[in-house]
Amino acid sequence: MRRLEIGGGRVIDAPSPSSLLRLQIPATLQGYTDAQLDDYGLPDIKRRADYPWQPGVSLRVTARFSPGNGDLLGTAGFGFWNAPFGDPTVRGVARPSACWFFYGSAPNDLPLAPDGPGRGWFAATLDAARPSAIPLIPLAPFVLLANRVGRVRRRLWPWVQQRLDISFAPIAVDMREWHEYQLEWRRNGCEFMVDGRTLLQTPHSPRGPLGFVCWIDNQYMVATGDGRFRWGTLPTGQPQWLELQTLEIIPASP
Repeated sequence: MRRLEIGGGRVIDAPSPSSLLRLQIPATLQGYTDAQLDDYGLPDIKRRADYPWQPGVSLRVTARFSPGNGDLLGTAGFGFWNAPFGDPTVRGVARPSACWFFYGSAPNDLPLAPDGPGRGWFAATLDAARPSAIPLIPLAPFVLLANRVGRVRRRLWPWVQQRLDISFAPIAVDMREWHEYQLEWRRNGCEFMVDGRTLLQTPHSPRGPLGFVCWIDNQYMVATGDGRFRWGTLPTGQPQWLELQTLEIIPASP
């Protein structure tokens, strides 16, 4: 995998007897910092169609974070996505597609539910690249205006979620402790498990191909159904890290 280290971020081998890797970002007042593992930034990847993973794959990760939910600033997680905002190896933007375990602190706010902030530690799917999302493109201005009215948003947003293959579930565990996270990405849906228990089982499944990513950074993004959109970086008062004890990606048997 590629090791991506930006703005003082580091990928550290065997930082303790119980850890395989540590992805760590430093305390920072300004600017972007990121520590990341991925398999879509390798030299032989020239376009998103070359990304290595399709439905029919299992991901198993044993991980812990420091500090805990609500104190960790920025975003972090692991899973599969299409790097929709570009990458040094694949330029240009794309409609986003992902199935992953994702953490976002305040002020992150992503369009996951008709009510409540789209932040915290959660499992999620999204596939805005699928054909069913195309009709939303000319309707986007109307949808954004209509979503400003609460009762309309509660009726309209589930339809939008269905078109975009959005599903999510919050993860109610102590992020500072070791937990085993498992994702079964199938053609007919996705199943997310934590410590062997099913957290989210959904018929939504991104089509792929997607790349694997595991990261921690100090970024935030607001992209809500009522039209708010902005992004930036957050100052961190102390180093923050994501440690991995195990990491397995297992393709389905032929």
